[in-house]
Amino acid sequence: MTHPLLAKVAKAFAAVIPFTLLILIVYSAAMAQGGGKAEPKRIEFRSGASSTIINGTVRGAEQAEYVLAAKKGQTLTIKITSVPARTAGFDLHGPQDVDLGLEFDTNLSFSRRLPKTGDYLITVVKLNDAIRASKYTMTVTVR
Repeated sequence: MTHPLLAKVAKAFAAVIPFTLLILIVYSAAMAQGGGKAEPKRIEFRSGASSTIINGTVRGAEQAEYVLAAKKGQTLTIKITSVPARTAGFDLHGPQDVDLGLEFDTNLSFSRRLPKTGDYLITVVKLNDAIRASKYTMTVTVR
């Protein structure tokens, strides 16, 4: 014969366990789909300004991503400096994979007239594996 209190506890656990498992499965699926990658930060200029300065740090293999809306015919200029020197660089991708004439995956400067209207993705990376982190200052200008 089973004690009535023990029977109630067993019944409560039987009801809670499937619900807990369902929550864990849904949470795991959501994390797997998201991959943990953050959305790029949108670069917007203050009213009347055509340039902005962005400060950040990249550590290990992490990347910092920024997106910027620009129009065909505008000139986009990007310059990056870092501490320690030359330890952060960037890559640039245009809308619909438009070729921007970049020869390298990581650059320290860029200035060109844009061939298409749309969002341009700037990815900042650490260039030197021998250091833990690179602090960067990136100036972005659109005229």
